[in-house]
Parts: sequence; structure tokens; C-alpha cells
Amino acid sequence: MRKLGIFICCGLLSSCGWFESPEVQTQRIVAAELEGINWNDVDQYPLFLDCDESVPKVEQRACFERALLRHFSDILNDFEFELTNDVADTLYVDFLVDKTGTITVLDMEENAAIRNQIPEFNGVIIESLKSLPKLEPALKRGIPVSAKFRVPIILNTKH
Repeated sequence: MRKLGIFICCGLLSSCGWFESPEVQTQRIVAAELEGINWNDVDQYPLFLDCDESVPKVEQRACFERALLRHFSDILNDFEFELTNDVADTLYVDFLVDKTGTITVLDMEENAAIRNQIPEFNGVIIESLKSLPKLEPALKRGIPVSAKFRVPIILNTKH
């Protein structure tokens, strides 16, 4: 009976975290912390120089989107496209703002009607994204991270 009691005590003592190395404890804490992070969301959106980083995230996103749409609008107003038929469609552009604030176009929807009437349209959109003013990258826990975005471009022309 005495041997059984000693065996049970040893089992209980070895089952608690007393004999666990600090490295293993740290790895367990880090793993638990990583599980709690939402990797699909950023703490701060990419910001243009005229956007305020101290405002709430919703306002940061609105400032980012306004500046982006204003830039697209300015670029597209500079071009004169000649169309033979009316176009009413929405195209989506997927792009990445990397850790340094550099923009890369990932994908742009193809539309046969637009491609046939305005073959240079995709190039104009890609160049307008590349010509955006300086951007500060998105932040996650204070660390610059890459962030993907999808922007709708609504085309509606009338003769």
C-alpha cells in the first residue's frame, strides 16, 4: 500500500507544470496568443499622409477609401475614352499593400465589352494604382504587415 501511495504522489507531482522547462511554457503561451489573433483583420489600415492614424479604425478605413477613390477619379477624368456602345458594369481590382507601403496589382477582372471598346483601360487602372501617393503600411500589433484589398470600379456611360 505504501508503494502505491508513493507511486501516486510521484505521478501527481510529475503531471503538474513544475518540471516543465521555461522554454516549453513560453511556447505554450505564444501558441495560445497566436490562436487568439484574427489574422484577417488589421489594427490600422494603410494610411496616406493626409489620414490621421490616431482616429478609430473605421475612420482610418474611410480616409483610405476616400483618398483611393479620389485618386482613381482624378486619373480617369484625365482620359477621354471613345465608346461605340454604352457600358454599365462593375469591375473589381485586387491589390496588395505590402509591408513597405508598395502597391502591387494582384488581379483585375476581365470584361470583353470594356476590353474591346477601351483596350487601354486595364493599363490605366494599373498605372493609377502604381502612381498613388506615399502610403504607410497596415499595422498588426504595431508591426507593418501586407494587406489585400478589392476595389470596385463602376463604369456607367451614356451617349
